[in-house]
Amino acid sequence: MVAAHSEPAPAPSAASQSTFFRQSGWMMIATVTSGAFMFFVHFFSKKIPEAEYGILGTLLAILNCMAIPGLGLQMVFAQQAASTITDEQHRQLTGTTRAVWLGTTLLWLLMAGAVVIWHQDLLVRLQIANPAALWMTVLVALGLLWMPIFNGLMQGRQNFLWLGWAAIVHGAGRLAGVAVIVLLFGGWAAGILTGALVGVGAIICVAMWHTREVWLGPAAAFEWRGWLARVVPLTLGFGACQFFFSADPIFVQSHFDKEQTGFYVAVGTLSRALVMFTAPLAAVMFPKIVRSAAQKEKSDVLGMTVLATVVLVGLGALGLSVIAPWLIRLVFKSSFVEIAAPLMPWFAWSMVPLAVANVLVNNLLARSNFRVVPWLVVLAVAYGVTLHFVAAAENRSFERVIRTIGAFNLLVLAVAAMFTWAPKFFRAGKRE
Repeated sequence: MVAAHSEPAPAPSAASQSTFFRQSGWMMIATVTSGAFMFFVHFFSKKIPEAEYGILGTLLAILNCMAIPGLGLQMVFAQQAASTITDEQHRQLTGTTRAVWLGTTLLWLLMAGAVVIWHQDLLVRLQIANPAALWMTVLVALGLLWMPIFNGLMQGRQNFLWLGWAAIVHGAGRLAGVAVIVLLFGGWAAGILTGALVGVGAIICVAMWHTREVWLGPAAAFEWRGWLARVVPLTLGFGACQFFFSADPIFVQSHFDKEQTGFYVAVGTLSRALVMFTAPLAAVMFPKIVRSAAQKEKSDVLGMTVLATVVLVGLGALGLSVIAPWLIRLVFKSSFVEIAAPLMPWFAWSMVPLAVANVLVNNLLARSNFRVVPWLVVLAVAYGVTLHFVAAAENRSFERVIRTIGAFNLLVLAVAAMFTWAPKFFRAGKRE
């Protein structure tokens, strides 16, 4: 192998840095605002039994897993839209949008059919008393499969103004729907999920309107072979990260006392906000790296994104660790404090490596460096198996589950860092 040599990095462009921080700042404002709306939804946990809140957290985790097929879609559409320059590429983008829109609908019909067939087993296994909550989850899943198509188009076209507003509409719609259903009609988990359906419907309407020139324009034939070659590794890569982010409540709800799972879900909800809070940085970074790679330009955006993520998520974890008892008492019932507060520092810091790994994985996949994907998938499978045995063990505890989460998140970060900063033959998969 020829010895690798380094070249001096170009001086950062003041204009590009200004644009990056302006767009990142707006996306963080939009995400924080949307997240605040969604966070306020959890105040309604005081209006429902503790067991129902545990069921709600589990169904939200199932939604996140059902949305995994759509995760790669947003990145592929962002990637394709960001690299679209010619008229022919625009027609290909339109044809792809229409075909994938139809395909996701058919995929949802298959998943809905599976739920119809096995709904009784799911209700028993997950200790769900009201079947309406399960059916509402299925309806929300359709919106979550459509949403990344149109969000990806806006992201790739760097329409961050309306991408941010769409996120705000999503959160506001969810909060308004939940408030009406829970306060006026006495809904529990099923009612809160109905509010989620309102929010998802709102964001889809906004995103479709601002991308209408794409999906209503003249279309070229859908090149499905080349498209699948891109979407499958992206789906697996981002899907693995999503699994690390959200799968644990499903295992907890399946094996722990349903009267206790609400406490665990409360801590997880607050801690996972750290990853969601820093996600806009990676969202802004992704199309910029795609564009710079397509134009064979060097960019310093990865370093800025990693540094900002480390600082923000570290301060957030420290803050949650300090104010845990007060915050839990503010948002949830006072009965949550005794069990949930001691878990908060463990859970919050376990999310820190995942937030940083999310940035590195976004960078790798934006550059089509898919060699990291098998590693992530293997880790995700091992994570699921380990969580099952930890949650099912006779000496199971919430602390052991959280320590398992933290250990695997560190492994994800280590793998992502290896493929990002290791010698070139790790990144490119070839000798130079």
